[in-house]
Amino acid sequence: MGNKMRVGIIFGGKSGEHEISLMSATSILRAMDPNKYDTLLIGITKKGEWLLYDGPIDLIETGEWERIAREQMKKDPDTYRFSVVGTSSYLKEQVDVLFPVLHGPFGEDGTIQGLFEMADIPYVGAGVLASSTGMDKVIAKKLFKQAGLPVSDFLMFLRNQIEENPADCVEQIEAHLNYPVFVKPANLGSSVGITKARNREELLYALETAAKYDRKIIVEASVNCREIECAVLGNEEPKASVVGEILPSNEFYDYQAKYLDDGKSKLCIPADIPEEKAEEIRRMAIQVYKTIDCAGLARVDFFLEKETMKVYVNEINTMPGFTKYSMYPLLWEATGLPYSKLIDRLIALALERYEDKKRNRIR
Repeated sequence: MGNKMRVGIIFGGKSGEHEISLMSATSILRAMDPNKYDTLLIGITKKGEWLLYDGPIDLIETGEWERIAREQMKKDPDTYRFSVVGTSSYLKEQVDVLFPVLHGPFGEDGTIQGLFEMADIPYVGAGVLASSTGMDKVIAKKLFKQAGLPVSDFLMFLRNQIEENPADCVEQIEAHLNYPVFVKPANLGSSVGITKARNREELLYALETAAKYDRKIIVEASVNCREIECAVLGNEEPKASVVGEILPSNEFYDYQAKYLDDGKSKLCIPADIPEEKAEEIRRMAIQVYKTIDCAGLARVDFFLEKETMKVYVNEINTMPGFTKYSMYPLLWEATGLPYSKLIDRLIALALERYEDKKRNRIR
């Protein structure tokens, strides 16, 4: 292996964003310099089973990796069996750093980050606190508000409230917010389970849909806005990229528009907004990042109100999409940091943070 760094790429996962993770991981693997890195590929199935995969990169995106990994495990269990925290072929002995290319619950929500902390393995991205906070839209918005950041109006409901008394939930929403409203699962990304409701009938359907995905549901006021995003990179001294705008192919930037329309949604980079407004958004993105104590990377999403040009913080994504259409790498490319160099930087930040945390430990 020489002096090459050994990077464990973890993809798949138990969330509704499994397929997006496969796309992101494929893009990252194609861009990694084989002269610098050796990779260990670890796939997590939708049922949560961890499998070592040693096959063509292209078969990750198609989902065929899983069949091959199972066959490899059956033929040679000694080589393909491993443990994250444990003794049999311990993962810490096989990698220098882990890159969890996982989106959504069980990947971006602090759970797997806690596992890496227990295993004492450096990993790319935010730690336990920032991951779990960023994943929960309700908690994040409350923290942003407390930090003095502008957030649009929202209400929160639990699944059991919706199931037991949907009419009461609708009444509360109609008393506080005007139609249309957006209804979202509080802990999911990639616009999974999100519905725009224009009337009572649509609202009931939207609440029911979101409740399939999460026990906590957020209902947000609709802002007549442009959707602006900014990429942040760094640990203690994070930097913000140029800002970009999304021009969705659908009425709003939903799952279909993000991943399945072959890039018909236009990403406008840099966004066509006044420079002082872009600067305000960049400053705000760093403030959002620091508010939840983020590290490594995050994409911060904003609403820019059309009539007033007022900026609202929408959310922070601590492991944003990394596909060829994804905003995060494209924003950094436009800022002067190409895709493969961005991957190098993220790995370096993971190791830097690990070394810094080691200083806290009792000798």
